[in-house]
Amino acid sequence: MTFCHPLINITLFFPYKLTHTSLHKFILLIASLALSSLAIAQSIPVGTPIMEDYYRRQQLLGNLDSTISFVSRPLFQGFESNNISKGQNPSTPLRDRSTPVPEPVEGPAGRRPPIFSSSQFSFSLLPFTWKQQYNTDHPYSLNDGGMIPAKGFQTLISAGFFAKLGPLSIQLQPELVWAENRPFETFVSGQKTAGQLAAFNNFNSVIDLPESFPGQPYKKAFWGQSSVRLTFGPISAGISTENLWWGPGIRNAMLMTNSAAGFNHLTLNTIRPIRSYIGSFEGQIVSGKLESSGTASSAGKRDDWRYFNGIVFSYQPRWVPGLFLGATRSFLKYHEDLGSGIIDYLPIFEGVLKKNLYGEGESPKPDDQRISAFIRWLLPKDHFEMYLEYGREDHNYNMRDFLLEPDHTRAYILGVRKLFELDRTDKSYMSFNFEMTQMEQNKTNTNRAMNYFYSHGEILQGYTNQGQMLGAGIGPGSNMQTATVSWGKGFKSLGFQVERYVHNNNLFYNAFSDIRTHWVDINIAALGEWDYKHFLLSTKLELIRSLNYEYNYEQIPVESTQFWTPGRDTYNFQANLSISYLF
Repeated sequence: MTFCHPLINITLFFPYKLTHTSLHKFILLIASLALSSLAIAQSIPVGTPIMEDYYRRQQLLGNLDSTISFVSRPLFQGFESNNISKGQNPSTPLRDRSTPVPEPVEGPAGRRPPIFSSSQFSFSLLPFTWKQQYNTDHPYSLNDGGMIPAKGFQTLISAGFFAKLGPLSIQLQPELVWAENRPFETFVSGQKTAGQLAAFNNFNSVIDLPESFPGQPYKKAFWGQSSVRLTFGPISAGISTENLWWGPGIRNAMLMTNSAAGFNHLTLNTIRPIRSYIGSFEGQIVSGKLESSGTASSAGKRDDWRYFNGIVFSYQPRWVPGLFLGATRSFLKYHEDLGSGIIDYLPIFEGVLKKNLYGEGESPKPDDQRISAFIRWLLPKDHFEMYLEYGREDHNYNMRDFLLEPDHTRAYILGVRKLFELDRTDKSYMSFNFEMTQMEQNKTNTNRAMNYFYSHGEILQGYTNQGQMLGAGIGPGSNMQTATVSWGKGFKSLGFQVERYVHNNNLFYNAFSDIRTHWVDINIAALGEWDYKHFLLSTKLELIRSLNYEYNYEQIPVESTQFWTPGRDTYNFQANLSISYLF
């Protein structure tokens, strides 16, 4: 199916050849899973300024349904519980506060009512959003969607509309990115030995993750947060290019984040929890198309797009309120290697032990899987949550392998968040959040064929789309610790953040022998979120000190015993400003 637009010309693919009979069965399958009532499938896109975290904070304060997991996003209109009070309804702060607070209206969360609405049809304008970013010395990029790692000024503009006719909905929200993309010092432009350059080239041979993108300026248009869906009750199915976020993490997630632009995919997902006698369920199954960067990083690699199949699933036991248990899994295959069977298109339902799948050998055609399990425990009375996600890059060979080395190719994310009420009258609070992400691989890789999480020896573009990470934005071999303290009230929030970012320590151990050479960023940032009439504003001003930027350091005499000598450090200042106008 081909969509044309003055700014965009891309092809959305459908991996199945649907006959009249198979299409009829597909529709019946969706209908059989659905409830009798229809629902609206309008999303709050991943990365929407203020909105997503506002709802998560409201849940910690006890103002939002505690069965909502926040582990499968985007969020959709209608997920809110009826127990969110009128004073806290996102539509309320956007109205004239001098007038009486009206009853909550049908319409997207945080936005005004539809321009036109009837029992079967509605039409509304989506927010106009303008995101801006500026880096003074070198790129710093994390969870910014279609933006690229770039020095200088960069901007992203997004707008569109949402229309619904019965169960059919169309959300058109394209994005346009423009980046100044000024030159900066890269790994190869520094002083490196032949061995260090060889290790760097080996890393780039198993992943498509360029340090810089061509074009000065860089310009690109995307379908952005667009979708066409059929929605029945809590179940929605359709075609989408929206960004996805899977897992309980706030700063990072193992398998799906918005560190890259969204990709073309088919989706079958819940738009709110499915409640049953034993508890609540949420989930999503995705099949999509991943593309190469088209830069020098993708040169020499197999010229074929990659088929992506992934799933996220969460369960909240009825007997343990606030506890969410879940898992994610994904597979990559080259398009030309796809077979014709159902399991070829849905490998996420394969077994997890390699011996049961392939015997003593490997898969006859290259594929690349990742899997994670997670837990989120929400305690609304204490305004507290904790979460953990633990992931693996590869299959275990058999159960004995799992028992001997369960931590082979492992990575994990661990976090806690606590809100402290300050004044119940004006509903203000203090928020503390700490999260650590460990993507660096451990000693089990010394004797086994695995060096970098998200890379692969046969799917040579790795776990990327258009040259950026699908998973944790810090990338392979990297670690991060983040602490955030802020004051909040409704949409408004002011605070600061301290962060330590260790760049690709696996590359460091493969390429360098001097312990003074670790590349570590120490970041201090001021954070602000504010609402004013129809506007939502979000800003982050961050000072980044890069210790041994690109693993560079000052050489000292060999006979010296002084280890902790000053390195070749750089300072980078990053400014982010997002403005949304809600029609």
